[in-house]
Amino acid sequence: MEYRRLGRSGAKVSALCLGTMTFGEADEKSFMHKVGCDEKTSFAIMDRALEAGINFFDTADVYGQDGLTERIIGKWFHKEGRRDEVVLATKCRFTMGFGPKANHSGASRLRIMRAVEDSLKRLQTDRIDLYQIHMQDFETPEDETLRALDDLVRQGKVLYIGASNYAAYRLVESLCLSESKHLEKFVTLQAQYSLVKRNLDLEHIPALERFGLGLLPWSPLAGGFLSGKYDKDAPPPEGGRLSRWKDRLAEYGSDHNWAVIEEVKKVAAELGATPSEVSLAWLLTRPTVSSVIFGARSLEQLDDNVKAAALELPHEHQRRLDEVSRLKLDYPYSFMANIQKKW
Repeated sequence: MEYRRLGRSGAKVSALCLGTMTFGEADEKSFMHKVGCDEKTSFAIMDRALEAGINFFDTADVYGQDGLTERIIGKWFHKEGRRDEVVLATKCRFTMGFGPKANHSGASRLRIMRAVEDSLKRLQTDRIDLYQIHMQDFETPEDETLRALDDLVRQGKVLYIGASNYAAYRLVESLCLSESKHLEKFVTLQAQYSLVKRNLDLEHIPALERFGLGLLPWSPLAGGFLSGKYDKDAPPPEGGRLSRWKDRLAEYGSDHNWAVIEEVKKVAAELGATPSEVSLAWLLTRPTVSSVIFGARSLEQLDDNVKAAALELPHEHQRRLDEVSRLKLDYPYSFMANIQKKW
């Protein structure tokens, strides 16, 4: 397993990060109903991940259902005593709890301070290694969010801070505020990025390179779309996430993306690998990537994905994947590309 710097920090994390969104069996009130795995399987996956060299786990307060995933991880820490072997990341921003919702979501100081204490209790730990804002909050001034996060770092409850699902302009605004007001800076951006979702190439990746942040791609297999088990002319197989989330399958199912899938399958066949391995390995070649977040609902899925860390894409195969998945530029990017011959 390769280890990389966690963005602009000095901490080292595995090139693959265990995403835990599927840990726990949520009921019908949750969008994760019938998609997660039970506690016993979750424990086994975490055990196997550490054995494979994965030292980076990512979760969020809303995963599973109202803190369920964090509680499972906390039980595992308590049972196994392996907290110090894990670089632990979690997030807050979205609605938690039942009843009046006025301060149960967002990135206000009030919400963040409550959310951290709740996560620490559920996770049965004294600190969170990487605390991320799950999405920018349009209603809360960014300096309020940053001051709360800065205080948490000074208190030792949080070691590093990160952004997730931020627009590029807001991310840059945040970094500039941190610089001018001498506040803790984000070290990473967690965002959706894959062979069929490369929008970050336009603004985010250049910003990350400019400010030295690391990218933590989520949904690297596009919900399973890049696994190779979906066919353009056949209904989705039962049991997969996209068989339940048909709107996402429709979003991914463009002619462009089916062409990407076909090239991924060709590359996989030539290298004796799976489409999933190839898709993950491609991400590990991309600029600014610190660690790729993948999920697993079984030990078999975990083992298959871990193989990607050892797969080295030859330059020619990487070029083919870059080319087939490249975004079609529109204004103003096409205008600039025509003049400067690049974007």
